[in-house]
This record gives sequence, C-alpha cells and structure tokens, in this order.
Amino acid sequence: MQYRKLGNTDEELSLIGLGTMTWGEQNTQAEAFQQMDMALANGVNFFDAAEMYPIPPKPETQGQTEAILGNWLAARGCREKIFLATKITGREGRNAGLSHIRGGARLNREHVFKAVDSSLKRLQTDYIDLYQVHWPERATNFFGRLGYEHQEDDGVSIEETLSALTELVQQGKIRHIGLSNETPWGVMEYMRLAREKNLARIQSIQNPYNLLNRTAEIGLTEMCIREQISFLAYSPLAFGKLTGKYLNGAQPEGARLTLYSRFARYDKVNAEEAITAYVALANEHRISPADFALAFVNTRDFTGSNIIGATNLEQLQANINSVDVALSEDMLAAIADIHARYPNPSP
Repeated sequence: MQYRKLGNTDEELSLIGLGTMTWGEQNTQAEAFQQMDMALANGVNFFDAAEMYPIPPKPETQGQTEAILGNWLAARGCREKIFLATKITGREGRNAGLSHIRGGARLNREHVFKAVDSSLKRLQTDYIDLYQVHWPERATNFFGRLGYEHQEDDGVSIEETLSALTELVQQGKIRHIGLSNETPWGVMEYMRLAREKNLARIQSIQNPYNLLNRTAEIGLTEMCIREQISFLAYSPLAFGKLTGKYLNGAQPEGARLTLYSRFARYDKVNAEEAITAYVALANEHRISPADFALAFVNTRDFTGSNIIGATNLEQLQANINSVDVALSEDMLAAIADIHARYPNPSP
C-alpha cells in the first residue's frame, strides 16, 4: 500500500480509503466486518463514514454504518491502527430525505456538538481523527450541480461552524477538520477564518472525482496543492458506471443503480459515449475498466486518498490492487483525447 500525508500534518493516509456507505443497507454487519478485516490486512488505514449513512438515507437505518464500524473497532481492539473519519450532515433541504436528523440538520454550534457526541457513541471511541462537514450550509453547486446561482440565505455562518469545530479539537474529541462537497471559495473562506481568527485549519476536502467528473481540476486541485490540503476523491468509479457494467442499458442484479433510482448523477449528456470509450481503451491495454478508472485517480499528484466502496470481497480486493496499476504516457494521452471529445459529461 502507498501512503500520503494529510494536509500539512504528519498523519499518513493509505492511498486507498475504505468507503462505508453500504453498511447497514446493501451490506450486513458480518459482511462489513469482512471488508474491514481485508482492508486492514492490505494496509488500508483510512476508513470514511458519515452520521447519515447508510445510503439511501432512512430514519430507521440512520447511524447504522457508524455503529457497525464501532462494533468492529470494539471487537478487534485496533483503534490505534485506523485513521477514522466521519461527517456531520449538512443543512437539511440541501440534500433530499434528511429531515429525520436532529429535526432538520444545521451547521450551528448546537448541532455540531450533538452530532460529534452521537458519532463518538456509535463509533465507541473517544476521538475522531478527521471530522468533515458533509456539505455546505449555503446553497452552492454540489451534488451534480453546475452553475452558481446566488441565494441570499446563507444560513449559519462558516465562522460559527468552524469555531464550534475548533472547540472540539481543543477538547480532544476530534483531531483534524475536513470539508466535503465544497467549492474553492468555501475552502478559502475556511482557510481565511482560520488565519484571521486563530481557528483550526482545514486539512482535507472530499469531493467527487473520476474520469467522468473532473470539475475539481477547475481551481480546487491547484488550491489543494498550493495550500497543502489533501484532496480525498470519492466516487472514483462514478457509482460503478466506469466498470462498464451498465452499458447499453444493462441493469445487473443487486447493483446500486439497479436498486436505487436516487443515483442519476452520471446519466447526463455524453456520459454513455465517454464510458464506452474509456472501457474500450482499458480493454485495449488489457486492464480491467475498474482498475483503469481507479489508477487514473490514484496517479493524480493532488490525490491524498481514493475512497472506494465495495459490496463484496472480490470487488474490494480488486480495488485495493489498483494501487499497483500504472498508466503509460500513451494511455494518458488517449484519456486526454476522450476527455476533449466528451468534456465533463457529469458534474
């Protein structure tokens, strides 16, 4: 396994991070335990969760992913071997189906403190290594939305959120702070406030990034490199689309996009054509389309960790093995050509 530094800290995160959002929905606790055992045995130390998981979010399952992770940590007694990350739910109404979390989640001090304490209890730990804001309080372009349309209602200020998180760092309940589904402006506002108000520094940003969605390259990844902020890539396989298994209208039994209509982010113009071209390129070089797509994310100089998700051990092992896949200059040139023909089909 390869490891990369978290932000400007001495923490080392595995290049492959283990995503958890299927645990408690598509995966049982026993299956999740097997995934964590395999990941740890292969050198994966970065596990990423969220208080709203599993997905799709439902009142009856909310928090089960963290509870499963906590049960595994208690059973294995390996807390110090894991870099544990989770997230506070962003403002209710900015993402559908989440009114059950604290009666409508917000990012004010009260909600931040309640969310952290609840996560610590479910995770059965005294501290969280990386605590992330799942999405912004204000309305902006995230979750597949391009084009900024200003709204006057920003809600809870970033300063209030960051001040609350700073208090929790000082208390030792969280060690580092990160963002998710945030824009370049949002990242820089957190950084500005940290400098000017002597508040805790942001160490990471977790946003979608894959062959179909390279919007992070427009400003955000340069910022990450220059400001020493780790870019944590999620959805590297575009909900499995880049494996090619959904091409030509296929609906594999038990697959996420077969089961849940919620995930339509990668069904936009040019997506099918781009996927077809990437799959053909991978096959031409005798690399599985999944390994090909993951290797692209792994080899970006701004990638701090590539967060993968799997519903079975075969998928998980294959995803972990992608760290050993190299892409030649010819393959990278071909990727650039496909990207030029079908630019950003999905934000």
